[in-house]
Amino acid sequence: MANYLLKRLLLMIPTLFGIMVLSFTIIQFAPGGPVEQMIAQLTQHGAGNNGVAGRIGGGGGDMGARSVGGETSGYRGSQGLDPAFIKQLEKMYGFDKPAYERFYIMMKNYLTFDFGKSYFRDTSVIQLIKEKLPVSISLGLWLTLLTYIVAIPLGIRKAVQDGERFDVWTSSLLVLGHAVPAFLVAVLLLVVFAGSSFVQWFPSRGLGSDNWAQLSLLGKIRDYAWHLVLPLTAMALGTFTTTAFLTKNSFLDEIRKQYVTTARAKGLTEHQVLYGHVFRNAMLLVIAGFPAAFIHAFFTGSLLIETIFSLDGLGLLSFESIEKRDYPVVFANLYIFALIGLFVNLLSDFIYTLVDPRIDFETREV
Repeated sequence: MANYLLKRLLLMIPTLFGIMVLSFTIIQFAPGGPVEQMIAQLTQHGAGNNGVAGRIGGGGGDMGARSVGGETSGYRGSQGLDPAFIKQLEKMYGFDKPAYERFYIMMKNYLTFDFGKSYFRDTSVIQLIKEKLPVSISLGLWLTLLTYIVAIPLGIRKAVQDGERFDVWTSSLLVLGHAVPAFLVAVLLLVVFAGSSFVQWFPSRGLGSDNWAQLSLLGKIRDYAWHLVLPLTAMALGTFTTTAFLTKNSFLDEIRKQYVTTARAKGLTEHQVLYGHVFRNAMLLVIAGFPAAFIHAFFTGSLLIETIFSLDGLGLLSFESIEKRDYPVVFANLYIFALIGLFVNLLSDFIYTLVDPRIDFETREV
């Protein structure tokens, strides 16, 4: 097992490097980079933008100085702007260096988790991530726990009543819930339960009311839980399906084995057979998949939900950063997500061995 873990750890290095290289390369061909974003802001708000002037340095308030020589750059909307000003913008965002040099500097800094500063927010990237992380963690944690609490008993009952009416109807509902995108469910919930068209039972945004500071501890817990109802419902409908069917199929596979027949022949009750013998073996795949399920809910499941419900987490931060071409934030999130994802996959394999010592990764090819 130790040799396998070492191989997996070493394999993470080229995997992570490949993810960053591919993403960095794609970004180079994406239109509307940070320089063009700043040019668009200057064009929209006028030439005399002293705030931008202060960031770039030099040039006073006349940052929109017109070119007298007629020279133009390759950026959209830069016609008529002083080429020297464009060069200052490129230097401010690091685009005065070739792409390979920028990538080398970025990866060198990322090894020490130095993610630099945001292009469009006056703060460091790591500080932004620290501020948004608790919201995403809470969503991922509660979603994962809710999924397991509901889906595992449901999957067990579906296995026991395989082919019966309960199994057929629940399977239909699960497939339907999985087929409908979470963001459509979120919009529907907002319109029905948090809008003026029908009823106003739940809040439509945030994880706390305006009077949060004045609430008691019990009041804060209730208010927080009330704000979680709609986002968690929208996210959970699709996640129930995989866990429920995985649990059902695992139990069906174990129920048909010889040791179950032997246990029944000894006079054990169905409950003793199911939870005393079948449960431990059947839950192997489900338990081992817990870390991956949490990471999926943490990173991918909350992106659109955070945006729709205005939840100030990493999902909303990533969306806004991509929209604004805030590359330091985009690449930092990608780097952290990829790194955690690789470690979680390794952790899942390790949990397999804890749940069932019969599994041997020493003979497994990486």
